[in-house]
Amino acid sequence: MASRPLPYNGDFSCPDDYISHLLDFVGTTDLFQILCGGTHILDFFTSSPGLFRTVLPQDWQQFLLQCDIMRLLDILMRDDLDKLQLDGLPEMPDSLFQYIKSVRDLSLGRDFASPPHDLPVLPQTVRVGMKPKKIHEVRHFADYVHRLSKSIARSETNQISHFVDFGSGQNYLGRALASEPYNRRVVAVEGRENNVTAARGLDMTSGLATKEKVMRNKKLWNKLLEAGGPHPHENPDVFKQVAGTEAFDFRPREQLVSECVVEHGKGHVQYVSGHLDSGDLSEVIAKIDNPSAVQEKLKLMAVSIHSCGNLSHYAIRSLVLNPEIRAIAIVGCCYNLMTEKLGPPTYKHAYLRPTLQALNGRVGRESSRFDPQGFPMSQRFSTYDDDGIRLNVTARMMACQAPGNWDRLDSEAFFSRHFFRAVLQKIFLDRGVVEQICHVPENAHGEQARVPGPFDVSTQPITIGSLRKSCYSSLAAYVRGTIEKLTTSTAYRQYAGVMDEKMADITDEEIERYEAEYLPRKKELSVIWSLMAFSAAVVESMIVVDRWVFLKEQAEVGDAWVETVFDYAISPRNMVVVGVKHEGEESSITL
Repeated sequence: MASRPLPYNGDFSCPDDYISHLLDFVGTTDLFQILCGGTHILDFFTSSPGLFRTVLPQDWQQFLLQCDIMRLLDILMRDDLDKLQLDGLPEMPDSLFQYIKSVRDLSLGRDFASPPHDLPVLPQTVRVGMKPKKIHEVRHFADYVHRLSKSIARSETNQISHFVDFGSGQNYLGRALASEPYNRRVVAVEGRENNVTAARGLDMTSGLATKEKVMRNKKLWNKLLEAGGPHPHENPDVFKQVAGTEAFDFRPREQLVSECVVEHGKGHVQYVSGHLDSGDLSEVIAKIDNPSAVQEKLKLMAVSIHSCGNLSHYAIRSLVLNPEIRAIAIVGCCYNLMTEKLGPPTYKHAYLRPTLQALNGRVGRESSRFDPQGFPMSQRFSTYDDDGIRLNVTARMMACQAPGNWDRLDSEAFFSRHFFRAVLQKIFLDRGVVEQICHVPENAHGEQARVPGPFDVSTQPITIGSLRKSCYSSLAAYVRGTIEKLTTSTAYRQYAGVMDEKMADITDEEIERYEAEYLPRKKELSVIWSLMAFSAAVVESMIVVDRWVFLKEQAEVGDAWVETVFDYAISPRNMVVVGVKHEGEESSITL
């Protein structure tokens, strides 16, 4: 177990004190709510005087515009605030200093210390298909959950028999756990058959599995292949000749089944296909092979590296919904894919209107589902201030950023992409491709209840996705590449007509005029995006802490904590949520 259950940074007396301050900050700090949920990059230039002037306090603006963007990132995230040197910069406003300090104090610590022992090196056959990031994650997490399972085995009840990997993908983690030196039994739960097929192939490469052996007459089989393959209706004469051969198997090589090698004292992997839509694993558990079932009951630990969205919730809930699950260790990601338990925000403030994405497609439907599987999980967060905590999709998308890893080259690249997209939205608005949407409600007479403010108006979103690398070389290339994609791609056919009508005649000179007008304000956009990403560390902390609080609220859970398991510089979603079932006596777990 970590030295304390939550790795908070500030000077708080206990976890409850930290959580109280966290909830109060998120619930009452207007600027935080604007930066994490009320601001979207598409609307940066579509209103006057623009989001930079509208969002940020006036006394911050001069300081932020004069501060080099990499220097600003250092001030936000790395410099010692007690010894802050501002050579060549104007005096920092005290309110900005206090905001930075609050965000830092309330963001969970991300520092990672490797375990005091040497980690086993993944065999070359197990590393096949892994990039360096995945090798780092699998190597550290396999060692972590193996040590965790040994540490909680204080009695027979919590002696883990199997690991259950939620959303196992191509089973890199499970393959490592089943191989030397761990030799553990793994149940890989995955809903995509192509991932399972690829994983089985990698199992054979690593030696965990062997391909099913078949009896074939080599001469006749080759003759059949030369004739076009083992298809009776295409090769009737050859097929009749081969079909008469005793004990002959006609399945092509790719259809042969890989079989896991089961040896005493060795690990093995079992695949269970299916889409998980709750934490109830009864159907999965019923399929688990357990050769020692007469003497041994299933005692499972649910694990996952970067389970997306609600899949993390399902894995965490599995601890309290299934008697066989004795512990969990879950690293989440893709917070934007979570659903909303409490429905859309009540928008006590104008800037917490539905965000641009929430007005469009799947995200709008998800936010209105009132999904009991969604965020927040805990009763404390669900009932805070009688209304509960809600984080709209813009805030949750920003929580997936990793500003601590931004360098100057990478920063300039994505600041330019955001700048191009913001200017393009202004072009779309001016040319009638999109319209402004006013969020001020109407009164009984059909009139707006008040004069619209800067946060009451947005524009219709158009999701563009990625473009060819060459499209990011200039604003003109970006505009041309976007028009081409929205005009010719079948996935965007709904935009083809409006592109032809509204954008076909745009000239390079017109695009250059837009660039000349807005390029001097690119720094404004870079500053806002940096502040949004920095502030969103609190959003991720909210999501992780809510999961921990949920576990602490459950009578079945004896121990629960959060700690880092990866190096942030390599894998920034690096916090694991751990829960261990209570055994009727207080346990002390040391890793």
